[in-house]
Amino acid sequence: MDHSLSKWADQLYQAEQNQRAIAPIRDQLPGGSTVDTAYAIQNLNTERAVSQGRRLVGRKIGLTSAAVQKQLGVDSPDFGMLFEDMCYQDGESITFQRFIQPKVEAEIALVLKHDLDQKQHSIENIIAATDYAVAAIEVVDSRIENWKISLLDTVADNASSAALVLGNQKVSVDQIDWVNCRMKMTHKGNIVSEGQGKACLENPLNAAVWLADEMVRRGRPLLAGDIILTGALGPMVGVHAGDEFVVEIDGFDPVTAVFSASTE
Repeated sequence: MDHSLSKWADQLYQAEQNQRAIAPIRDQLPGGSTVDTAYAIQNLNTERAVSQGRRLVGRKIGLTSAAVQKQLGVDSPDFGMLFEDMCYQDGESITFQRFIQPKVEAEIALVLKHDLDQKQHSIENIIAATDYAVAAIEVVDSRIENWKISLLDTVADNASSAALVLGNQKVSVDQIDWVNCRMKMTHKGNIVSEGQGKACLENPLNAAVWLADEMVRRGRPLLAGDIILTGALGPMVGVHAGDEFVVEIDGFDPVTAVFSASTE
């Protein structure tokens, strides 16, 4: 199995490097494979990235929508790794050709000031450990053909993570209406996605609690300075070369994702 895990990790790695999607991993996995199998594949590529000098700076939380969980037949979120070279500033041009079939999601990101290394955490623990929150845009990109993913596919594929844009305004966590804050994403002045805090596990901080516990359980706890993308506040939107998306979330200044026009 260890050799096979490396084979599947290599397939996903090469797909990302070559910007060429592959057939679903789930069709190759042996019977009885679980989400732990998929996380083992993800971890091989995490270790590869670290060995290549890429710096781990946080985690993203996926599958925070009840509708998406139902679609994939799961009852919990998933997570992926965030590396420094995936991070962009507000309005900074993002190289479009680094992706295969990108989409964008609007989220709230947390930046930690203390480690989260207890066996179990509460919302109060998350608040106490958070330095500040910012509005964010996650760029997701599946290395699986046509986004035909199952839970095992997306987990093995680093939870379909690709890049992130962080807003400039740092907001204290006690100034945010986590449940009722409204989100609007626009493209060329048209609204393309809407939602609010409760779309993310009823409260994005619930997602952060789940992540903190899960990362301790898996031996890679969240540390001071880490970024947490807490999960989408509305539907994801497909991206084309030259696109620009503006996200407005109550309590935050707008954040903008700009994609280069070139596809060469």
